[in-house]
Amino acid sequence: MGRLCAEQLFPVCSPKLIRGRNRLMSASDLLKFLLLRLDDWTNWGRWFEAGGVATQAMPGPALNLASMLIDATIDGQRIALARTTLAALDLVHRRLIRPVDVSLRMPNTYWIVSPKASARITKIATFRQWLLAEAEEDARRLDSILSH
Repeated sequence: MGRLCAEQLFPVCSPKLIRGRNRLMSASDLLKFLLLRLDDWTNWGRWFEAGGVATQAMPGPALNLASMLIDATIDGQRIALARTTLAALDLVHRRLIRPVDVSLRMPNTYWIVSPKASARITKIATFRQWLLAEAEEDARRLDSILSH
């Protein structure tokens, strides 16, 4: 068994959105923008609370698929909350940025597991080592981007 990654939830937007006068300095600055959401406002409310903002988020469009949320954020003048694994590739390729350094830990953690007997088979052990190394490298790349 090996842990691949743990999920966090944080705001993302297109780099074009926060150029010039639209620079974001704090969690409350997000209230100036249209906020996309999945379903209800629960996660946005939790995120604003974690960012020290005591406010009700302004209603914005609701999308029913996380992939649609990411695409709309890349293409438009909006900000959305995204999970680490869904936003990672777009963050690495700079199609998205994390404008404010506030995130929520999510209960989701991804693991690679196999029965003990199978774990000793060479090709399964090799695959497991490769997958864990890839996940570690992806995490390093993402951490270096998010820490800037």
